[in-house]
Amino acid sequence: MTPTEPDATTADLPNGPVVFAYDGCELSQLAIKQAARQLAPGGDALVVCVWQPGDVGFVPVGEQHFDASNAAEVRAEAERTVAQGAALAEQAGFRVESLTIEESTAWKALVQVAEERKASLIVLGSHRRSGLRGHLLGSVAAAVVQHSETSVLVVHKHS
Repeated sequence: MTPTEPDATTADLPNGPVVFAYDGCELSQLAIKQAARQLAPGGDALVVCVWQPGDVGFVPVGEQHFDASNAAEVRAEAERTVAQGAALAEQAGFRVESLTIEESTAWKALVQVAEERKASLIVLGSHRRSGLRGHLLGSVAAAVVQHSETSVLVVHKHS
């Protein structure tokens, strides 16, 4: 095998972007930083903020108030939020693209965009919700791991 020829273990691996699930919270910021420590610098990244009117689904970056039932206002705030995540990923050394997706189920949106973009990895934080709240709300991280054929890096906040 020549040095430029891929070996059997890497030939079939996807070489698309790393997909970062970004909702503006401290844990999603930590996930970008942790991935940057683990991955080679200079790779492609797609920072994704999933949103929906009513139950917004992300942490707004500013202190600007907006009407959560107004889709245009929620979309604009999601775009500001994803821009913050994109800036963090760029500072961490990635070549960045950002995307907001209106979808009621965050894990479905993340799995779908990873498949469409032939992502090499999905990176997201896990809030580790437990008890009744965890059961009722579910876990985006757990659902992504369960339903995605793309490899997933789940980052936990260490106390």
